[in-house]
Amino acid sequence: MSWEDNAMRITVLTVPDCPNGPVAQERITTALNGRAAEVELVEVTEQAEAERAGMTGSPTVLLDGVDPFGTVGATPSVSCRIYRHADGEVDGAPSVDELRKALTAVGPAAAADDDCCAVDVLDLVGRDGRGRLAPVEDGLRAVQQAVLRHFAATGSAPGTADLEPAAAAAGRTAAEVLAELAQEDFLTLGPEGRIRAAYPFSAVPTPHRVTIAGGVQVWSMCAIDALGIPAMLGRDAVITSVDPVTGESVTVTSENGQTVWEPATAVVFVGRRGGCSGPAAEVCCDTLNFFTGSASARTWIEQHPGVNGRIVDRARAEEVGQATFGPLLTTG
Repeated sequence: MSWEDNAMRITVLTVPDCPNGPVAQERITTALNGRAAEVELVEVTEQAEAERAGMTGSPTVLLDGVDPFGTVGATPSVSCRIYRHADGEVDGAPSVDELRKALTAVGPAAAADDDCCAVDVLDLVGRDGRGRLAPVEDGLRAVQQAVLRHFAATGSAPGTADLEPAAAAAGRTAAEVLAELAQEDFLTLGPEGRIRAAYPFSAVPTPHRVTIAGGVQVWSMCAIDALGIPAMLGRDAVITSVDPVTGESVTVTSENGQTVWEPATAVVFVGRRGGCSGPAAEVCCDTLNFFTGSASARTWIEQHPGVNGRIVDRARAEEVGQATFGPLLTTG
């Protein structure tokens, strides 16, 4: 997939007559160097608009909705924004070099047109576009859903004895169905065929803890999986995680269909390490993390050159989680 296949959306938020808005646009054009992108200049006049748009001073540059130059603690504002370059100099807009680096970090995971890892973020967590909902045939879906409901009710993985009724309805044993589900990457098995994970849940501790309304606590496999749990269960939940670079907490509270992120600058990196084949638990789950901001996420990317992926904003991360896991228990 090339840039032309998945053009980036770049938004420059400015106050009216801001002299640095056109400067930012010009530098963005230079940094793109001919690559396809949708660049839009948006004027913001009210504080409430700045809060909705995520503008922390004029100009603010958003790459696919993410402020790559955002800092923890920055508040929405219609004032002028100052950018401090690596050499200590201050400026009214990001430099061309800083924009190039940001575009590389946030852009699609495409090193070459035939790179099998160059896929949309949905594919990275959704079995390469095939989805996480197991087929109805041979008891696969019935057992998968029994596994997920057990996790949601108890916070732990079921044993094979708990799954025998669902498997028997299809004329099979629970062990047979679990083995097939593992082969197709709907879940993973550990020693003696015990369930280690059933996306989005993990039977072993991870950095992502989800407290479901009612008090049950579960571990999720990754940030996207955690965001999919409220949609899958149709219940409120609180996600607590840790930025792997700063060690700071990231909390996402889902209540009455609304979500609140703390800090408000938080983003998610969606990626895949190494080769392009293998179960998600091995090739991508540990790369899908919450970060307190884009700067922290970029630091992680620089520290992991073997990982392909992209930074996504809060709305996109929620969309991916909901689309991937929302149907798992609502579809019979």
